[in-house]
Amino acid sequence: MWPCSDFDGRTFTAMNRELMDKQALILLVDDDADIRELIHYHLAQEGYGVLEAEDGSDGLKQFIEHQPQLVLMDVMMPHMDGVEASKAIRARRDGQSVAIAFLSARGEDYSQLAGFEAGADDYITKPIQPKVLISRVKALLRRTAHKSKQAHSAIDVAGLRVDPDSFTVTLDGKSFALPRKEFELLYLLATKPDSVLTREIILQEVWGDDVIVGDRTIDVHIRRIRGKIGQAFITTIKGVGYKLTP
Repeated sequence: MWPCSDFDGRTFTAMNRELMDKQALILLVDDDADIRELIHYHLAQEGYGVLEAEDGSDGLKQFIEHQPQLVLMDVMMPHMDGVEASKAIRARRDGQSVAIAFLSARGEDYSQLAGFEAGADDYITKPIQPKVLISRVKALLRRTAHKSKQAHSAIDVAGLRVDPDSFTVTLDGKSFALPRKEFELLYLLATKPDSVLTREIILQEVWGDDVIVGDRTIDVHIRRIRGKIGQAFITTIKGVGYKLTP
């Protein structure tokens, strides 16, 4: 018989999360066959299903056909690069919930910001460290599953409507779409209007503990949101964070 301690709630939770992870289908998009082979091997060793594409155009087709839970995407590729492919996926209704992580040797801030602007959830630099990659993959899949289970409803604040079902923002009767991270940041602020959210809370809720970004990333996203909805809605609390002001 199995010891009773092996079947406590924490063990069941860990087992369920591990099973959930291993059932995931991952799409790997990279024009370097050697890198695809290396990553494919380590993902398969963890029990994941893996699809491959050698450029962004093929990656978009495979996404539409197979609906993976995670896309690992190189940035610099022929025909359609990773930024273009990510934007094309996010533009689809069935592309809103999938996790996307960029793989690139370019680690500069501007490159990461371009990735997040295109809808990426994470940014993994090359050369790929297998243990780090697997850890980030598991974290992304858990975060995506957690968010999909959360009950979100549209929020109306002083004429501003933020709708998570359609990932659209409506202001004065005009609707428009925001890139994924901008939307998640605005939605987070809208859930607690007139409450100050610290930078630490914003980083944790929008980017997660496993994604390393700096204060400049938050500031750039806030500036872009303000450029679309106006300056009046979001107030900066110097040295602390931001709040949505009705």
